Amino acid sequence: MREQITQGLKDAIKSQDKRRMATLRLVSAAIKDRDVEARGNGKERVGDDELLEILAKMVKQRDESIRIYEDAGRLELAEQERIEMSIIKEFLPKQLDEAAVAEICQQVVEELGASGLRDMGKVMNLLKERYPGQMDFGKASGVVKGLLM
Repeated sequence: MREQITQGLKDAIKSQDKRRMATLRLVSAAIKDRDVEARGNGKERVGDDELLEILAKMVKQRDESIRIYEDAGRLELAEQERIEMSIIKEFLPKQLDEAAVAEICQQVVEELGASGLRDMGKVMNLLKERYPGQMDFGKASGVVKGLLM
């Protein structure tokens, strides 16, 4: 995954795509920050699962910014955020649709024998372990909560 991001940055530099260059430099910087943090914890560098978390967080930040800019009437800034978000999404696995998320949540609840809200943490941890970067865990937690109530 690191190689894909690095190659994407090299290609953007060669083609002088300034928006793509800036976005991929931000991604690289976020990854390097997390690597430095990991070295402090005794790891060499973060794995692909943590890279997916970083990218998903960056997409979520862009999504929130889009909403804020649109509410403030700053459509040109919202569009810039959309472009950045689409560039970052290129490096994420395909997102599961709502029906698939609901089905997976149901399966995990049944698999764990979860019966109440006190089991929600177990369900969410298993979902995050099995499907990193493939679903919006904020929405998934709403589905799980609905199933456990």
